[in-house]
Amino acid sequence: MTASPSAIASQLSPIVGDESIVVPTDLAENQYAKLAQALLPTAQLPCLVYPRSQVELAEVVACAHQHHWRMLPTGSGSKLDWGGLVKGAELLISTQRLNRLIDHAAGDLTVTVEAGMRLIDLQAKLATANQWVALDPSFADRATIGGIVATRDAGSRRHRYGGVRDLCLGISFVRYDGQAVKAGGRVVKNVAGYDLMKLLTGSFGSLGIISELTLRLYPLPMTSRTVVLAGEAGAIAAILQSLLASSLTPTAVDLVSPNLLAGLSGELGLVVRFEGGAESIQQQGDRLLKLTSNLQHRTLEDAAENQYWQALDQQMEVSTGSLCQIGCLSSQAVATLMAIAQACAQQGIVWSAVVQSSGAIGKLHLQADSDQLAMVVKKARSYCQQASGFLTLLQAPPSLKASLDAWGYTGNALTAMRKLKQQFDPEHLFSPHRFVGGL
Repeated sequence: MTASPSAIASQLSPIVGDESIVVPTDLAENQYAKLAQALLPTAQLPCLVYPRSQVELAEVVACAHQHHWRMLPTGSGSKLDWGGLVKGAELLISTQRLNRLIDHAAGDLTVTVEAGMRLIDLQAKLATANQWVALDPSFADRATIGGIVATRDAGSRRHRYGGVRDLCLGISFVRYDGQAVKAGGRVVKNVAGYDLMKLLTGSFGSLGIISELTLRLYPLPMTSRTVVLAGEAGAIAAILQSLLASSLTPTAVDLVSPNLLAGLSGELGLVVRFEGGAESIQQQGDRLLKLTSNLQHRTLEDAAENQYWQALDQQMEVSTGSLCQIGCLSSQAVATLMAIAQACAQQGIVWSAVVQSSGAIGKLHLQADSDQLAMVVKKARSYCQQASGFLTLLQAPPSLKASLDAWGYTGNALTAMRKLKQQFDPEHLFSPHRFVGGL
C-alpha cells in the first residue's frame, strides 16, 4: 500500500525536522508543474525532503528503505523532468542543502564539494584562485554538481576538456539501504574506483544518491574569441573536417541550426571557440578564417561573445515542445542534422540544435503540438540510429513520453544494466522507470 505524504512526513520529521519537509499541497506553482512533468500523468505527487547533511541524507534513505518507499533523487530540480517518466515515487530527496565546499587543493588542481552545491557558486569560489571546473551544462546558473554528474551534462567545452567522467576523480553516494559508499580520491593520478564513478555518471539517480564529488580543475583562461561560420551544409562539413585535422586547439566546436547564426544566413552553422592567451587565440582565429573564404563569418569577443553563448544555452533551456539529446558518428553529423531539418520543414516544425563535433553529441529542440512531435521525434531517432547514434527525449509533454519510449535504446547492454540495477538497487527504490529500459 502506497504511503501518504503526511505519513511519510511524520516518519522523517525526527530525522530532518519539519522545516526540511514539504508535502505536495504546500508546493509552489512552479515546483508543482516541474514535478508533474517528471511523473506519469496518473502518479501521486511525492513528499519532498531536504537533508542538511550527508548523515541526514543517509538516515533518510535508510528510513525509506525500511518502509519500502520509492525515491526520486534530485538536486535543484532543473533537470528533474529529463528522461523517462517516474512511476510510483513516494519521496523526492533533494541534495540542494548539501552545498559545502569540503576541500580545495589548489596546488593539485582538485576540489571536493557536496553534491548540492550549484556550479555557479563553485565557479565563483574557484575564481579567487584563478581556477575553474571546465563544464558548461544546461541551466548553469541553477544546476548542482551532483545533478550535472547524474545527467552527464557537460556542454560545448567537452571538445577540449572531455566529458563529465573525465573531470570526476572521486565520488561518494548513498546506497538503497542508507549505507555510504566512496570511490576514488582527490589526487589526479588516483584511479581507484574509476569504474564506479563511470557507473554513477549519467545514471539519472537510478543506482544511488550522489552525496559528494571530487573534480579535476583547470586554470581560468585569460581571454576568449568565438568565430561563427555559416553556409551550405557541404561547405560546413568540409571546413569542419579541415579544422579537426588541423593543429588548431579550440575549446568548443559546435554545429548549430540556422536560427543560431548570430545574424548570418546559411543551411547550417559552425561555432568555434578559442580560449587562452590573447596572442594565441588571435592567431588561431586568423588561421581558421583563412580556411573559410567561401563562408560567411563573424568574430565575437568580450561582451558580445558571452551574450552569444548565453543565447545558445537559453535556446536549449525550454519550457515547451520537446528537448532531445542526440548523438551519431561525427562523420555523419552534418548529414543527420540536414535530414532532421528536412523532416521538420515538411511538418512545419520549428527546430533548434547545438551539436558538439567531439562525438557528435548535442541537443535538439522541437517546437510543435504533440501529434507532430511524435512523428518528427520518430523520424529524427531513425536518422540518428542509421548514423550509429541515438535520440533520447529529455524534456517533453508527459503524454508524449507515455506513448513513446524516452530512451529508445536499441543496444545490447540492457541485460548488463539490469544486473547492475539488481546489484546496486535490488528493491528498485531509486528513480523507478526513469532510466533506460524502465530501470
